[in-house]
Amino acid sequence: MSTHIHDAVIVGAGFGGMGAAIQLRRSGYDDLVILEREDDLGGTWHVNRYPGLAVDIPSSTYSYSFEPNPHWTRLFAPGAELKQYAETVADKYDLRRMMRFDTVVEGAHWDEDDSAWSVSIEGGETVRGRFLLTATGFLSQPKNPDIAGINDFAGEVIHTTRWNDDIDLEGKRIGIIGTGATAVQLIPELAKVADHLTVYQRTPIYVSPKMDGPVPGVVRGAFARVPLTQKATRLVSASILELLMVAGVLHFKDLPWANRIGKQVCERHLRSQVKDRELRAKLTPDYDFGCKRPTFSNTYFPTFTQPHVDLETTTIDHVDADGIVTVDGTRADLDVLVLATGFNLWDVNFPAIEIIGREGRNLGKWWRDNRFSAYEGISVPSFPNFFSLNSPYSYSGLSYFTTIETQMAHMARLLKAMKKRDADVFEVSEEANQEFLDRMTGLMGNSVFNAGDCSTARSYYFNQHGEAVLLRPTSTVSAHREAVRFPLEDYAFSTT
Repeated sequence: MSTHIHDAVIVGAGFGGMGAAIQLRRSGYDDLVILEREDDLGGTWHVNRYPGLAVDIPSSTYSYSFEPNPHWTRLFAPGAELKQYAETVADKYDLRRMMRFDTVVEGAHWDEDDSAWSVSIEGGETVRGRFLLTATGFLSQPKNPDIAGINDFAGEVIHTTRWNDDIDLEGKRIGIIGTGATAVQLIPELAKVADHLTVYQRTPIYVSPKMDGPVPGVVRGAFARVPLTQKATRLVSASILELLMVAGVLHFKDLPWANRIGKQVCERHLRSQVKDRELRAKLTPDYDFGCKRPTFSNTYFPTFTQPHVDLETTTIDHVDADGIVTVDGTRADLDVLVLATGFNLWDVNFPAIEIIGREGRNLGKWWRDNRFSAYEGISVPSFPNFFSLNSPYSYSGLSYFTTIETQMAHMARLLKAMKKRDADVFEVSEEANQEFLDRMTGLMGNSVFNAGDCSTARSYYFNQHGEAVLLRPTSTVSAHREAVRFPLEDYAFSTT
């Protein structure tokens, strides 16, 4: 085992991990190692490359505020541009030299004797660090459907997180399982090349108009020359998203009109694009707006009106070598089966690796035996010098970068306090964590998740206990304010 102790070990080289590394370096820590299971950086924007991939909120809000990108070619940037942006950030902030790719982390445990984290890597190697930061993302563990016979299918099977460009889809009979945000982008692209497309829908999704289009060169030039113009655009876009999420979803009980506006916009969009009543009924959600993450598209609904596209809402009974059979006996013979079945958050992603803290406390087991919680969405009692970046009650707003920068601000305040006290170890108290959890739970009572009807949504927001603990039920402004003002007394500091 290596005796060298890095300043920090970061698990994950996506935007969250890179943001954490940038903040650590700002705080004076430069001996960092970033461990990444994939063969390159970028997280979800490296792993995902399915046709139609794009950011599902306006590009102007999807970047670090301190590193704006004036070069987005569309209002909703395609996935390749997000990957390029990640590479640009990594190069500018000299992060590549810290990254190790094709490195699968199996687990980590707190070494009380050395006041350091020991991180186990597949193959037997151990890497050590004073701090441990898990930036494995919210959507990093693909979920395969539990359907009888799915391994018997003789054709090609593709999960959207492992897209295979070598498979020729032209003129094929394609079946796709799932109608979430990924499928909304992918289905119109599959319909362009398929001889026949069958879409298996378990739960319909709210889809609103997509105000998309190319960003004119003159606008991109203005963004580059006068950054204030891009900041203003970002502020407007973020404010609209904040209205939709905070007012319509998190303040559902107090502001039901805001939720109704979001629902009506989506329903009008559907009516304008699908005239057939029976088809429209199948595509209409029967749960409240916001129970599942809504999305944007101008091409999703019209795809189902095409003669070679079928929407199947009857439950799948089984898969055999030739295709899919539903419980009513309807068969669809297929050449290719696409799985747009999302991610497994609550069984294997919180946390994505085994993490053992003080006195053998297992984070995953502790969360599941008690309640999913993390103080200010970033730290956990009995886990010293640990920053959990994809945590319960951490996701703020609709742009992931809001969450990242809120956590960076929390880190900056905490690390500054450590240096001022000449401390080596921090740990949040049980009392502070419980108080934060109680406050978040109380605020969540006002949300659509608790006060609305989400019973049929099958949303990944809900864990196995029926609690929606992913989103922080406050405004993004409030979240950032607390990140720079939280009581330092909520932490214990010690010197070894």
